Amino acid sequence: MMQSRIEAKWIDAFVQVFRLSGVQVGETAVVLSETQSRPVNVQLAELALAQLGARVFHVVLRTPALTAPVPVRSTGASDAIAGLAPVVQALATSGFVADLTVEGLLHASELPDILAGGARVLMVSNEHPEVLERCLPDTALEPKVKIGMRLLKQARHMQVRSAAGTDLSIGLTGARVGGGWGYTARAGSISHWPGGLCLAFPAAGSVNGTLVLNEGDVNLTFKRYLERPVVLTIQNDFVTDIAGQHLDAELMRSYFAAWGDQAAYAVSHVGWGMNPRARWDAMAFYDKNDFNGTELRAFAGNFLYSTGANEVAGRHTLGHFDLPLRRCTVLLDGQTVVQDGQLQGELA
Repeated sequence: MMQSRIEAKWIDAFVQVFRLSGVQVGETAVVLSETQSRPVNVQLAELALAQLGARVFHVVLRTPALTAPVPVRSTGASDAIAGLAPVVQALATSGFVADLTVEGLLHASELPDILAGGARVLMVSNEHPEVLERCLPDTALEPKVKIGMRLLKQARHMQVRSAAGTDLSIGLTGARVGGGWGYTARAGSISHWPGGLCLAFPAAGSVNGTLVLNEGDVNLTFKRYLERPVVLTIQNDFVTDIAGQHLDAELMRSYFAAWGDQAAYAVSHVGWGMNPRARWDAMAFYDKNDFNGTELRAFAGNFLYSTGANEVAGRHTLGHFDLPLRRCTVLLDGQTVVQDGQLQGELA
């Protein structure tokens, strides 16, 4: 296990990212955490905001009791606020929110009300600070992610293929497009650090085909590199078959089934990674407790397929898989944006 003491270089890293997020002297800023948040990151956020001259206060929530039948990891849908109106009001009326909750506010039910108040929310992923240090945002990434988001918004169809056998057809009509580059300076917006993603949440009934998780692809819910292929059959958004007679497939079948919820089998979002600083092989260097896996969602050229909650399709569940795949080709209306795991054109 790595040490988690305060390091000056990590304060500097937080200062750099908060400055990119527009934190100003005298601005009201809040550190949002919960009782199971990573203490060193909470402290680094407080110190960095103080160094920037912000007026800082700290909201600490009790980590709620477990309600799920299995462990829940990396959903981006923290339930720590639990609808508490005074907390929502405090966050919404602040200029900047450093989100240090365990799961993060990205898909939290309270987020729309918080953003409607004009707050800028930066979700700091629950990583060891060294991961955050390595994945410091690069301002050159912002325009490229914006180009990718624009291509997604303009497209009506995504096709994903790979030599391993992936062949997915994804309708994008009615999809909600998102993305991030690791910071946000716009009022009423949210981003996350590490960043570097272009995503779409498809409308109901938009995804069909075969998804092959090959050796070396990643199941981030389990924080595990696959050792043997798993073949998912997807019909009208839902995984209908999980093929493979080995541990990787058995683990997926078991976790899916444990929810007793059909929505857990459905697509949440699809997209690709944009961040050249994020590494596919990084997970091999960290204990599971030190690594949340946001970096592997963002490594440049991955195709990211996720199952679980999708507000656009009207599906809500805590069951969630994030599955970054290597060596895929992604086409938007026939235009190749990722070729065999390599970003193309203006995205490269």
